[in-house]
Amino acid sequence: MPAVGSEAPAFDLPDHAGNRVKLAELRGGWVVLYFYPKDDTPGCTKEACNLRDNHSEIAARGAVVIGVSADTPASHAKFVAKYELPFTLLGDSAGHEVARHYGAWGTKNMYGREYEGVIRATFIIDPGGRVAKVWPRVKPDRHGEEVLNWLTQNSSS
Repeated sequence: MPAVGSEAPAFDLPDHAGNRVKLAELRGGWVVLYFYPKDDTPGCTKEACNLRDNHSEIAARGAVVIGVSADTPASHAKFVAKYELPFTLLGDSAGHEVARHYGAWGTKNMYGREYEGVIRATFIIDPGGRVAKVWPRVKPDRHGEEVLNWLTQNSSS
């Protein structure tokens, strides 16, 4: 995982509406980049909805929220519509390169079965493109509140 203070790894990924999103184009503002395993599953839905419920205040702090999983843009579009998510979801399905660069792809274990997948983690990237905060483990049901609290204490918006 990139360390606090290091340059955030670049990305260029498709969003749920079919557009390309590049980290370089987001410079000048705060970016909340969160990695999650799968659209419309219990933990991922809790996390997305808590970020949604705190989104207006997060945006008021000058931050954009971007979710990343290995799901397709079509899956993301359904997830966004079903839960009225006001932020962008990106698909990292081609080799999972962005998740790998952020240390958010690796071996997981569920019910005794090991497999490779997205590891739930969040990064706040400052307006200069550097990693300002890392959550290597996330509690989905209140993560939006944690992000908002951190931004309230650390951003200058």
